[in-house]
Amino acid sequence: MNDNQAGSELIYRPRWLAPLLAQAISEHPVIILTGARQVGKSTLLQHEKPFSDWLQINLDSLDVLEQAEKDPASLWIGAKEVIIDEVQRVPRLLYEVKQAVDKARHEVRFVLSGSANLLLMRQVSETLAGRAVYFLLTPISLGEVSRKQPPEWFFRVFDGKMPAQKVFGKMASRNVPNLILRGFMPPLLYLKRPEAWVKWWEGYVATYVERDLRQISQIDSLTDFRRVMAILALRSRQVLNQTEVARDSGVSQSTVRRYINLLEVSCLLERLPAFYSSRTKRLIKSPKIF
Repeated sequence: MNDNQAGSELIYRPRWLAPLLAQAISEHPVIILTGARQVGKSTLLQHEKPFSDWLQINLDSLDVLEQAEKDPASLWIGAKEVIIDEVQRVPRLLYEVKQAVDKARHEVRFVLSGSANLLLMRQVSETLAGRAVYFLLTPISLGEVSRKQPPEWFFRVFDGKMPAQKVFGKMASRNVPNLILRGFMPPLLYLKRPEAWVKWWEGYVATYVERDLRQISQIDSLTDFRRVMAILALRSRQVLNQTEVARDSGVSQSTVRRYINLLEVSCLLERLPAFYSSRTKRLIKSPKIF
């Protein structure tokens, strides 16, 4: 599916991650590209070189899914450059990728993409250890929306060179509040009415809870999960206090911890470590969540 769509017109906005992916695939046999559903993973791989010329296998297709479960290696017979989308749906396929890489490491190349954070899935980290590099595609950035190149000043900050204040003034946009309400999700760039954004988000959450979540783990109560997810959303940018979330949701703290981990695996929740000069404190202090 092409995420950047407006009516019958297909529009692609180049993503800043693309050059890094192209460089990595020249050095490593496997790239794992993850990110929340609808952030534009498939669109990127369909449009960016060299990936646009590769064999693309989408496990969202029931026929392809059935073939992957019966005979995974038959999906790419004769192909040396392969993209497998929604790979988390058939974990067994990872072993076939491992064997293909081990037999011809310098000849074959794979890009494995999925809506689950494959780095946090044990079968992926164990199977492809030493063979794969990992990338996370986030929702589209303000610069990408404007079709701008990555800002050079950002990388100079890590060398201790702070940019002039006028640089930040140039970044300002009157459209930012609307983009924030849309979550910077590519499909929402072409919906103009707030009512349409709300309907889209309702469908997004329903699809996640009723389909994607069930592929990752068995949830005893979807009602409890949705309640915890809503409470966490209201605490975005705040320090994570699992005891308070458990109390307010009426769910046990161990279950809250599990639900948070599932949201993180699904790329829907991000933990930001505490900002301290001491690395030990960064590890032991409670993070903020987004």
